[in-house]
Order: sequence, then C-alpha cells, then structure tokens
Amino acid sequence: MSLSHTASTLAPAPAPALLGDGAQALPADGYAGTLIGRVWDPAAGGPSPVLIHEDGVFDLSATFPTVSELCEHPDPASAARAGAGTRLGAFTDIYTNTLPGLQDTPAPRLLAPVDLQTLRAAGVTFAVSMIERVIEERVRGDIEAAARMRESILAEIGTDLHNVRPGSPDAVALKNYLVNEGLWSQYLEVGIGPDAEIFTKGPTLSAVGTAAQVGVLSTSLWNNPEPEVALIVSSTGRIAGTTLGNDVNLRDVEGRSALLLPKAKDNNASCALGPFIRLFDDTFDLDAVRRMRVSLEIDGRDGFHLEATSEMAQISRDPVDLVAQLTGPQHQYPDGAVLMLGTMFAPIVDRDVEDRGFTHKRGDVVRISSRELGSLVNYVEESERCEPWEFGIGSLMRNLASRNLL
Repeated sequence: MSLSHTASTLAPAPAPALLGDGAQALPADGYAGTLIGRVWDPAAGGPSPVLIHEDGVFDLSATFPTVSELCEHPDPASAARAGAGTRLGAFTDIYTNTLPGLQDTPAPRLLAPVDLQTLRAAGVTFAVSMIERVIEERVRGDIEAAARMRESILAEIGTDLHNVRPGSPDAVALKNYLVNEGLWSQYLEVGIGPDAEIFTKGPTLSAVGTAAQVGVLSTSLWNNPEPEVALIVSSTGRIAGTTLGNDVNLRDVEGRSALLLPKAKDNNASCALGPFIRLFDDTFDLDAVRRMRVSLEIDGRDGFHLEATSEMAQISRDPVDLVAQLTGPQHQYPDGAVLMLGTMFAPIVDRDVEDRGFTHKRGDVVRISSRELGSLVNYVEESERCEPWEFGIGSLMRNLASRNLL
C-alpha cells in the first residue's frame, strides 16, 4: 500500500496524546544526566542551546551560542552546567508547546538538538541481521532450509555469525563462502568487509526534532523508519554524547540502484534527531551506549501497530571504530559531526499486502526510545508537504550576530 499521492492537504496531525508528554520524553532516570537541547526562542528570533534540568530549561547561548561550540569544550557536561543562564520555562511546558496544534507563538519550542554538525550515517552495521536476510532470501522462507544453510556456513567458517567482525579472518572466510554460493552483494561488502558504509544523511541544520513531521517522498511505494543511536562527535573525533535518530529510508529508491542512495536518504524532513543530547558524564558513558536497547513503535491511523527492538550489543562495528572511519587525517569536521550508527530493524512485517512487507502511510506515529535517551516521536507526511526547511547556516549566523553572540 502506497502513500496517497492525490491529497491536496496535509495529513491531519495526530492527537497530542499520541505524541506523548514531556515526562514520557525523558530517560528512565529523568533529569539525572546532563541533557542538552535546542529551542526556538521567539524572544530571540532564533534558536538557543539549552540545558534541560529538573528546575527548568536554561538558555546557554550567552556562553555557547551553538551546540557545536559546547561539544568542542573538553568537558561539555561540566561546561553546560556552569553556563546555564536565563530560565526559559519547565521542560514539560516547552515540550507541550512543541506539539502540533498546541504551539503558543510567544513561547519556546523544541528543535533538533544539533546545529552546525555535519549529519552523517553508517549503514549495514549489524552484520548478523544482514546475513540472516541473505539466508532468508535464498531459501524463500523455508525455516528448515534456513537452518541447514546456517549450519553449512558455521561449518565452513568455524564461528558463530554473531561473532563475525568486519575485516577479520572469519569475515574473509564468510565472504569466500558467500561468493562461492553466488550470494555476494555490495551490501555484504560493507557489512563484513573492512570499510564501513558512511554517507551524508542531510545538510547541516536540516534535521527535524521531536513531535515534528518526518518526511518520505510522495513517489516512494516502499519505505521505512530506521531507529538508531546517533553519536555527537567533536572536531577532534571525541564522542561527547548521544541522541536518538530516525534515518528514514526509501527502500524502493535504493533498491533500484545503490547510486540513488542520496535520493533514498536525503529529502525534506527525512532526518529526525532528539529529543535532546545526553552528554557523557558520571551517569552515562560509551559502555552504556554499547549496552543500549532501542525500541520502535509505529501506530497508523488505520489501526496498524508494530513493535521492534535493536540491541546495540549486536552491532558488528564498535562505535569507536566507526568514528575512526568517519574522521581523522582522511577527513575533518571543523564543527563536529553527528554519526547515526545503523539499525537492526528489518521491515518484514506485512502491511495490507502479503509478502510486501512494511511501508509507511501518511499520519503514522513513529516512536523511537531507550531507557537512557528517552523518546523521539514523529509523524509521517510526504516530504513535499512537510514544513519547508528555510533556516540555514546564513540565517543562523545573521541571527547570532543580531544578538551579539558572535
């Protein structure tokens, strides 16, 4: 079932209750961590980095005009707490003001929590799920045949598929086996080969935040969300913290040709991040990221419901290894980068049409959550009908200059 291409108006926004409230957006430990966000502040006529605390949401712009600059600090968490300025309101009130239909123009609302960082994403980082999909396609749904093929692979390479690390001798053995079986593909190359797939997800400042529309092209008939953990990386390659992301994907576009990946990945409102960044501090570190479980829920206006989870423990390329392939002598990011780490979510649950798998419909509510990072929630609209992206780097610089923050 495709998205509607004939409607001349926006799909109705979901009821605010479906997008949750501020309390539901928070991590399981509430305000215990160092939570950084961005708000659109009507009084300033532009965006401001903020510290989200149990006592309220505090403007950081006088000390750190951009989130990028904050993340360049050697200790961003301590710097954020020390630099808290004017209180803009309670987080729950600002979250409510972000919901469609409830926005009060003079009050702040949440934005994506990053600004000048480059938006990048890694693909095919969960090799075991990629290999399982290859097996499923080869045996055409025959469970017993799948088990036999899996046993043959294990006998050939001598290790569990979960333990295969890209670029390792086991991965080379697996590659040779798959080539001999006629199963090699460009996706398996980046899944178990030495080089990760790292691509540009969108232009700087183009990400949308929580409670916003997330877009898929009206011409796409087969598409899906990709729930992911996103690293916040400084210009030196240091990981400052993490946020949640939706790396929206158009499967039919990418399926036509891998050279169409930019069209499949980078469209208006096709990258959602938020609801905030959790900086590394004494409550949260990289090992906590490695243990995270990311949950996905989709609720359609047609009554469709889907739940899935991704275990970061299953990732084939460690986050540090991915960052090393992202930045270094080979490539620099002076304002830092966001790196989405990939997903295990395989959209194989049928919706409406047997054997067609999942695809979005307009108005779908997509919730991506983890105990450590809270909940990022968006609703689906055609990219062409989502709110146009108009506030770019030039607009940001002019606004900061007018506020004497540059």
